[in-house]
Amino acid sequence: MEHSSRAPYPAPSIPQPIRPDGAGAVDKGPRDVMRDMQNPDMLVPPVTDAGLIPNLRFWFSDTHMTLNHGGWSREVTIRELPIATTLAGVNMSLTPGGVRELHWHQQAEWSYMLLGHARITAVDQNGRNFIADVGPGDLWYFPPGIPHSIQGLEDGCEFLLVFDDGHFSDLNTLSISDWFAHTPKEVLAANFGVAQEAFRDIPTGQVYIYQDKVPGPIASQEVTSPYGTVPFPFKHSLLAQPPLKTPGGSVRIVDSTNFPASQKIAAALVEIEPGAMRELHWHPNNDEWQYYLTGQGRMTVFGGDGAARTFDVRAGDVGYVPFAYGHYIQNTGTDTLWFLEIFKSSRFEDVSLNQWMALTPTELVASNLHASPELMHALRKVKWPVVKYPPPMR
Repeated sequence: MEHSSRAPYPAPSIPQPIRPDGAGAVDKGPRDVMRDMQNPDMLVPPVTDAGLIPNLRFWFSDTHMTLNHGGWSREVTIRELPIATTLAGVNMSLTPGGVRELHWHQQAEWSYMLLGHARITAVDQNGRNFIADVGPGDLWYFPPGIPHSIQGLEDGCEFLLVFDDGHFSDLNTLSISDWFAHTPKEVLAANFGVAQEAFRDIPTGQVYIYQDKVPGPIASQEVTSPYGTVPFPFKHSLLAQPPLKTPGGSVRIVDSTNFPASQKIAAALVEIEPGAMRELHWHPNNDEWQYYLTGQGRMTVFGGDGAARTFDVRAGDVGYVPFAYGHYIQNTGTDTLWFLEIFKSSRFEDVSLNQWMALTPTELVASNLHASPELMHALRKVKWPVVKYPPPMR
């Protein structure tokens, strides 16, 4: 057989910071070509980008991993993404039986189960307890100050945690092991009415995550409280919630109206099919914190006074949109794009550019934008698309 020197696959072309009209020049210096290939709209921004919008995206892949026997965690806070002042996120995995120890926070905790199964427990300020198993697409919410725990079941689990403070760090929480370790043993003995010797084996510091055996069925672990269970469940099955279907995708909205326990965090799970986009819109109540679950896309954020910037996003990324900034999310890949948009708010609120224009006097819109008859005709058909396909090319 004659040997061929040709590569079995064509080498990908190296992208250059040059626009089709010739603006820019070849980058001959040191560079991360793979990162440039993943971020074409950063390397060659759309001509409509302008001004100084700060960075609005960060990768969980670039964060510090905390590894423990029983699982791992990593986080995106204001330290990694300085613009993200309202919310912080933690990506955590627990092995089968792995435990995120008994702890509590000064912040509200909202979580989305990515894969696998876990058991959550909590007790509120009135002595009412809660225990439940959660799986893919389920949420939980623990109000500030409510003690709780998380434990991986037979298949382990991975989940996203979101907290209503951008300065939050999961490594700086209030843990039962840490408290015991920093309380004099004579005080512990007096509190529990036992000898000091009973505390001979307590941890010397925060345990955080540890390995244990897989727990038995819930029925085998139930503890009956004389005060009953919490009035509003701390669990919500988001994927079991019927979606709002739209041309190009779907959305499931969850806030205090359908998940009453979640008083400080609202969210939407958005699906965008290939070729579709989350329409031009903004949120009138707070900043938006995003987590991309699958696929790839791009987002342009408009900040007013001629400022706009475009970001490429993919699974595992965190995005952020400041309060009331206009934006969209477009699916630029061949797979469905799924992402969470999350807010420090009790309610999900959204303003559609299409709907605003459609419900404003026609003559005013036409004179303001010098709008074409085609655009005005299209606006008359607008309801509330949320996610839609672009019109066919002519």
